[in-house]
Amino acid sequence: MSTAPNRRAVAVILLVPLTVPLALWSFAWPAARIAPRDLPVGVAGAAPGAQQLEQRFEERGGAFEVHRYDDEAAARTAIEDRVVYGAVVATPQGPHLLTASAASPVVSQLLRDAVTASVPQGTPVEVTDVVAAPPGDPRGSALGASVLPLALAGMAAGAVVTLMGLRGVRGALTLLAAAALVGLAATAVTHSWLGVITGDWWTEAGVLALTVLSIGSAVAGLAALFGTRGIGLGALLMVLLGNSFSGVTSAPQLLPEPVGAIGQWLPPGAGGSLLRSVAFFDGSAAGGAVLTLSLWSALGLAAALLARRAPKPVEPVPAEPAREPAPTG
Repeated sequence: MSTAPNRRAVAVILLVPLTVPLALWSFAWPAARIAPRDLPVGVAGAAPGAQQLEQRFEERGGAFEVHRYDDEAAARTAIEDRVVYGAVVATPQGPHLLTASAASPVVSQLLRDAVTASVPQGTPVEVTDVVAAPPGDPRGSALGASVLPLALAGMAAGAVVTLMGLRGVRGALTLLAAAALVGLAATAVTHSWLGVITGDWWTEAGVLALTVLSIGSAVAGLAALFGTRGIGLGALLMVLLGNSFSGVTSAPQLLPEPVGAIGQWLPPGAGGSLLRSVAFFDGSAAGGAVLTLSLWSALGLAAALLARRAPKPVEPVPAEPAREPAPTG
């Protein structure tokens, strides 16, 4: 009896217990270690009030990366350009906190707590939400939950193209068409129906389509290079690591290092960051995410287009049996 089925059964038995700790590590560990790490914040106003505010941020031991601005207008511009998550303005009446809940509700609350704790008890802290999260998603939970469906859609597109044997130009066109349709459908749900994103409709659709295309192309490209094992590698990168390291539900600077940076190099994290930029900040600070998604798409499509199918082994032709010489005479 062949031992191949037994080997496959043993592989499954060993693989499942190994996968569960990996999944728990990738999702639970970053969530359990959320804290500010070089989080960009601004300080504005005249000295010495601004200097005192800056000093209090720096006393947090690398938690914040402080940017100084001359006045409140400059700090507001920095927030709208996604240079900083928020800013504190020193005024004669006390600190005036500027936040951007659209960038991250978690960071906005963290800044409220940090500024309130840094001033004498009873000192009023005025708070202004410069770029507010939409009423349809005030906590940002819906936007954060959208990353996993996009990753699964890209995974499905890349896997189906591979398993159906769609190669070359046909496979690339299939990935492009699938990504475009997912982008339109996802924008119809998130923008038109739920109202969780509020930017230009067609730009958002393009961002969602590019995110799905980058994931699907990467999976198809990995499968073209490594066979069906490439689909599993794509699932590891895009779903397991890409989703949990994306920082969309909090902020990349709140995740343990280097998880936050790695997440922005993967399509789910880059796609989530780009979607925030076009949905709430008129495309500010979108260049890096666009480059990341474009590179994944281009490299994946190139691998799928150029990788050749492995030649089938040539089966030897059985030799004809020798014929006995015909009897003579």
